[in-house]
Amino acid sequence: MTLHPTIRSAASRLLLCVASLFILAMPCWAQSNGTAWKPDTGDTAWILISAALVLLMTPALAFFYGGMVRRKNVLNTLLLSFGAAAVVGVAWVVVGYSLAFAPGNDFIGGFHYLFLNNVGYDAAPLAPTIPHQAFMIYQCMFAIITPALISGAVVERVKFKPFLVFCLLWSLLVYAPVAHWVWGGGWLGKLGALDFAGGAVVHVNAGFAALVAALIVGRRRDHKVMPLRPHNLPFTLLGAGLLWFGWFGFNAGSALSSGQLATVAFVNTNIAAAGAMLVWMILDHLARREVTALGAASGAVAGLVGITPAAGFVSPMSALAIGAITSLVCFYSANWRAKSTLDDSLDAFAVHGVGGACGAILTGVFATAALKAINPVAAAGLLQGGFRQFGIQVFSVVVVIAYTMIVSFVLLKVLDRIWGLRVDEECEHHGL
Repeated sequence: MTLHPTIRSAASRLLLCVASLFILAMPCWAQSNGTAWKPDTGDTAWILISAALVLLMTPALAFFYGGMVRRKNVLNTLLLSFGAAAVVGVAWVVVGYSLAFAPGNDFIGGFHYLFLNNVGYDAAPLAPTIPHQAFMIYQCMFAIITPALISGAVVERVKFKPFLVFCLLWSLLVYAPVAHWVWGGGWLGKLGALDFAGGAVVHVNAGFAALVAALIVGRRRDHKVMPLRPHNLPFTLLGAGLLWFGWFGFNAGSALSSGQLATVAFVNTNIAAAGAMLVWMILDHLARREVTALGAASGAVAGLVGITPAAGFVSPMSALAIGAITSLVCFYSANWRAKSTLDDSLDAFAVHGVGGACGAILTGVFATAALKAINPVAAAGLLQGGFRQFGIQVFSVVVVIAYTMIVSFVLLKVLDRIWGLRVDEECEHHGL
């Protein structure tokens, strides 16, 4: 059988790309510098488990989102999250990790870790008790779930392939630089911004990009025309439960060790989620005279989002307050969105964008210097006289919002011009 010339040409280009990657990756094989350094096995085990927990959050997100759409769009909604795992998982090891964490300048990392070159089995520069590759793969899971969060704003009408291209480009042009600013030795970290596990880097970043995406892609054609009811709330509750479970790796794993700081973050995570869910259920009952499954799930996720930047910087009772306040803010944000013309389909902006900003700012309120013995970067928040720290937190949120909205707008406009972001009317009517 003779292949069509176009197919042969495409196959040849693909093989050439694979061969090039193979050759470029060869220097990565010999990674150890021959020193006698040995990792802390407890810390390494905890980080590897945490990485697996954070990866679980991406299919959990798929179920959380998938249960809220209509039956005709559920498979597409699930695949938007899974697709992000594929494209970002590859982009991260090729260049993303280097842009985020390699030595560079205050705004972007260099190419020292390109194709994982110089990322071996010796101590990670930012986590000296674990292998460098363990740190890299843990951070990879954050990079995967962050653009997947954006899909919640545009489900049921966005084209699959352009969205994956957007995830790829966004992870390199938005996520990696912001991660470098805060965690990779960049200017926000040097300024003193506190973001334990991704309030600004993950949730503000993705949440406000989701707002831009919802505005550019536009409303679903039957939005405000007919009820757009969730088809399977048990899916959503399952997703919320798995997200809660995975979030322990997300927050407690960010201690990068298995000791006291991980314990603080673990405890704070659970307290904030439980408190936030309870507050949302109470608000639901006051507003509607009933407690809803969707409200309970949304409340738990709002609390998890809110505590993410603060998990290793606050006391347990402060975590409860952060969860409760974030839940309250997100509840009214989601209700405002429902009454507006904004079609943020699954409230990615209302929960992640608003909740992430709320949590990051509240970190500047409730942070305590009493944790400095186990967390060297701990600082006093507003309640302890830390007016400067509060100002830094507000400033960091504003900067990340501005950056992600501007770059996301440009990316989406370019992709819309090249491919078109939205499916046609017939496809939207029959389902994706």
